[in-house]
Amino acid sequence: METPALNVQLQTLPEGPGVYQYYDKNGKILYVGKAKNLKKRVSSYFTKRHDSHRIGVMVKKVHDIKHIVVESETDALLLENNLIKKHQPRFNVLLKDDKTYPWICIKNERFPRVFPTRRLIKDGSEYYGPFTTFKTVNTLLDLIKGLYPLRTCNYDLAEEKIQNGKYKVCLEFHLGNCKGPCEALQDEEEYNRNIAAIREIVKGNFKDSLHHFRQQMKEHAENMEFEEAQVIKNKIEVLENYQSRSTVVNPRINNVDVFSVVSDEGYGYVNFLQISHGAIIRSHTIEMKKKLEESDKELLELGIIEIRQRFNSNSREIYVPFKVEVGEDIKITVPQLGDKKKIIDLSIRNARYYRQEQFKQMKIVDPDRHVNRIMAQMKEDLRLNKEPRHIECFDNSNIQGTHPVAACVVFKNGKPSKKDYRKFNIKTVEGPDDFASMEEVVYRRYKRLLMEEEPLPELIIVDGGKGQLSSGVQALEILGLRGKIAIIGIAKRLEEIYYPGDTIPLYLDKKSETLKIIQQLRNEAHRFGITFHRNKRSKTALNTELEAIPGIGDKTVVQLLTHFRSLKRIKEASLSDLAQVVGASKAGIVYNNFHKP
Repeated sequence: METPALNVQLQTLPEGPGVYQYYDKNGKILYVGKAKNLKKRVSSYFTKRHDSHRIGVMVKKVHDIKHIVVESETDALLLENNLIKKHQPRFNVLLKDDKTYPWICIKNERFPRVFPTRRLIKDGSEYYGPFTTFKTVNTLLDLIKGLYPLRTCNYDLAEEKIQNGKYKVCLEFHLGNCKGPCEALQDEEEYNRNIAAIREIVKGNFKDSLHHFRQQMKEHAENMEFEEAQVIKNKIEVLENYQSRSTVVNPRINNVDVFSVVSDEGYGYVNFLQISHGAIIRSHTIEMKKKLEESDKELLELGIIEIRQRFNSNSREIYVPFKVEVGEDIKITVPQLGDKKKIIDLSIRNARYYRQEQFKQMKIVDPDRHVNRIMAQMKEDLRLNKEPRHIECFDNSNIQGTHPVAACVVFKNGKPSKKDYRKFNIKTVEGPDDFASMEEVVYRRYKRLLMEEEPLPELIIVDGGKGQLSSGVQALEILGLRGKIAIIGIAKRLEEIYYPGDTIPLYLDKKSETLKIIQQLRNEAHRFGITFHRNKRSKTALNTELEAIPGIGDKTVVQLLTHFRSLKRIKEASLSDLAQVVGASKAGIVYNNFHKP
């Protein structure tokens, strides 16, 4: 609830676009956000009930609000992104990827050098990129050096110095990697033509270079200069092979950025594909840690601004899976079918692969961190006081109202602990009464744990809705454990999660890892209970058929089942085989019962 000072601030906020910042009572920044209408957006935090627990916590901490008015939504987007990176507020999305990327530099000098760098110096040089890995940079530079001989020395090749013979050619000249501009063996005009072609290659445009080389090859062939023509042909093949390694899309799709997002309850992953001249020339995915249960739309908008800034993209059109707001000057296309839709699907697939790789790497490199993350997430999602390292789940099975049994499965650190599974025959309940059965097994389970001084779980899950949950709570009440162990119920139909004394259920995100673990527990308890129930029913049916034979008692039944293992084998056994187990008299009775005329 806002203070009088906050209330005054809310009433006086402007109604234009801008960026707002929340501060706590110690002056520490909590959150940075953008808005089309500052007054409406900021007021909404304080005037409505929030489904998100985290937003509720943040709003309670807000002590002061500051804002910056800007000209347009685009300015608000850019300013918000810069402020988040500068201050890294506690409740804002955290960009996990903050490393420096490599660029290709064409140096501002006479006879420019072309080389990789991580540092951008404002000296008039041209920088292309950034590239996601040095491997891509080195591959491109190897391609360029194979096509166009360039100098690698750092001499100042001023015209008067070359004329005065200050420099001598080096080993690179004798290896054929440089044409010797330091001794005026290559003129500046030819060198600059090569630089112009290199510019197009690093932009992803191979068309002009291929056309130029084909013209050269044709001229050499017409002049009977077949060795020179073969050298040019080899260069054409190198260019074509490199181009074919890029994922080729519809050549009419040119100079477009493609973005998509996938997310789970804790993280978002935004993928970026850059398309130039009908080929994908760059793919990159960034990981973003959620802080306020941000929607996919919010994550994608933030990711687009960050990636376009980072990779210095000036594309005027972007493809996205759904409508986003990222500025007035950009054309936003949401493809529904055809080649454009296939590119969006490819981007989504890249984002999913990246997410899977992150999880796999975390499990391999730091399994404890993976478990800690899931436990912390479950604690937050289920609003528990402690991380649920030890969870027990109960399920009743009384199919067709016979042989009521129950199962208890145990998960430790999010994984099944099968040695701790327990099964129960219902003893005190007559007929199919799920509520009374649940009360009995919960009571018996924890009475025994208390007697044996075994550790109690942090969380109990009962398979069922409010009725089964109330029965479980009643059992804990009798044992004096109510309030000491968290207990919830999960209803099958809509996966509602119920809490004691609360009629309104909690609905977890369907993609949530917390819900997946709860479903896994529930399914495992159901499987374990059903298996026990079936075994009990089949065993009873087996015994009943043998016991129904006049003159055959329990002892004979046990002897026959121990030896033959199944009713089918007993029926198929010969009279002599049966006699060896239970004697001639009993064997004759059993044999004649199953072999009546």
